[in-house]
Parts: sequence; C-alpha cells; structure tokens
Amino acid sequence: MAAAAPPPLPTTTPELNMDLPTSHPLFTRIRLATRLDVPVIHKMIYQMAVFERLTDLCSATEPSLSTTLFSKDNPFESFTVFLIEASIKPFPSSSIAHHPKFTPTHKTLNLDYPISDPESEVFKSSTMEEGVIVAGFVLFFPNYSSFLAKPGFYIEDLFVRESYRRKGLGKMLLSAVARQAVAMGYGRVEWVVLDWNMNAIKFYEEMGATVMQEWRVCRLTGDALQGYATTSGTKNDIDLI
Repeated sequence: MAAAAPPPLPTTTPELNMDLPTSHPLFTRIRLATRLDVPVIHKMIYQMAVFERLTDLCSATEPSLSTTLFSKDNPFESFTVFLIEASIKPFPSSSIAHHPKFTPTHKTLNLDYPISDPESEVFKSSTMEEGVIVAGFVLFFPNYSSFLAKPGFYIEDLFVRESYRRKGLGKMLLSAVARQAVAMGYGRVEWVVLDWNMNAIKFYEEMGATVMQEWRVCRLTGDALQGYATTSGTKNDIDLI
C-alpha cells in the first residue's frame, strides 16, 4: 500500500498592512460665487426643479441669471450665492481672493467610501483648479424683521448634488449663512420647505429650526402679478386684511 501523502505545509497568515487608509478624505470649501459660476449654478437650479417636481415653473437661463444675480458687486447687501466645492486633494492656500466681509471656509470630511460623481466634468470649478468640483449651492438675500428691528437673510435655494448628499454638505451651507448673519449682527435666517419633503423637515427640526405650521407662503407671479399691478385698491380690500 502506498504511503499517505504528507499533509500540506501550513500557510503563513499575511500580515495586516496597518498603513492602509481607513477612510477617504474629501476636502470641501465654501466660497462666494461669481459671474463665472453662472453655468454650473444654472445646471443646479434645473436639477433642483426636477427634484422638487417644478420644472414647468423653471424659466431661468444663463443670461438672465448673469444679469440679475451679479449685476451689482455687493454680496450680502443683495443676492448672494455660496458654492460648496469638493476635492480629493487639499485646496491651495491662496487659490481665490477673499472678500472684505467673507473668508472662504474649509473642512475635511472622512468618508467610508470615495465619492462617485458621473457629472464631475460638467461641474468643474470656474477657478480652474485641478480636480475641484462644485457640489452644491445656497442662494440668499437680505430681508427685514420689524418685530426684531433687525435685518436678516432669506434663503431662496439650498441644493446639494445627488452624489454628495447625506454627507453633511447641506448643513455646512446653512451654517455658513447663519455664521454670516451673526457676524453682521442680523436677527434671523429664514427659508421655506415643501410640505411633502419630510426628510428635509426632519433635518431642519433636528438642527433647531422652527417649522412654522401656522404660516403660509403667498405669492403673486406671472399673469396674476401683471393683473394685480393694474388693479386699483377699493375700500373693501381693507376689510379683508
């Protein structure tokens, strides 16, 4: 009878490489938008309209945005846009100019998985820095509270592109507006949320915002605006207010 083959030699357990990264850093920057950023702002506005199911109301164009958003070079006193940008490499320390009232803010996120952004080429930063991608924006402008006797900021749009959601970027944009309001001595920051967007409502409540159920947004626009602009008030109008 043939002898049994000797048992195989024990295999060595490979050593763990403790130098391997346990997370994927994502470098972010919030900066003031300029007229050069209009193309990406326009694309994000349309994506936001798709998300909110309101594409039929979205008539903005790049020329109209350029004319209205950046007609005056006075951020925080008129329409203001913050962009949040992302990169897998650190931002250069002096890549963009600072504004007297605002210094770009930076934050590094440690993600479990790298970002997969199929639209990265479309949303390249206008700063021309390699690998810097626009991830979202917030558009706001001053309003006024007679009760507080102080100005405030009203947020018209807050949007984070799909590839960058659930990473905290929306909260970072809101925090940037809140910090700016505090720095300027303003009394409050306001915005509206669609009543079906329960995820957003929960998010805003968890961050300390009050969702005011007793208030409703009233809006005159389009034909109604044109029509009422040519209507004279009557004494009966006073009885309705």
